[in-house]
Amino acid sequence: MKIVIQRCLRASVRVEGEVVGQIENGLAILVGVATGDNEAIAARMAQKIAALRIFDNAEGKFDLSLRDVAGSALVISNFTLCGDARKGARPNFSAAASPESARLLFDRFVTLLRETGTPVETGIFAAHMIVEIENDGPVTLILD
Repeated sequence: MKIVIQRCLRASVRVEGEVVGQIENGLAILVGVATGDNEAIAARMAQKIAALRIFDNAEGKFDLSLRDVAGSALVISNFTLCGDARKGARPNFSAAASPESARLLFDRFVTLLRETGTPVETGIFAAHMIVEIENDGPVTLILD
């Protein structure tokens, strides 16, 4: 799995003009599922994200987690994170899991993140989505 996390003040996702998920104060999470990913990886990622201390304490230091700030997560499937653009001008997506496998593991990741006590909103798997993120910091991390 390749995951891009952005700390945000607010984030939303629209499909065909309709808002299907939105949060305030939390994390926008883009998830790419790769061939070979499994539930154990998804579970580690969900636990890591819920506990990751990337929110400021009173002194302005990274010391608080999503749980500590009672934040939410907007989780968006994004197979293009598995793209390889090292050769040529067109990315190669052969490392991405098949849509069927990716959907199952993406849904499982969302469930596992919810099981940490994190409120989670999502986009629609495989839909064309318009994502708006008001990045806070900016703070952006990549997990893989």
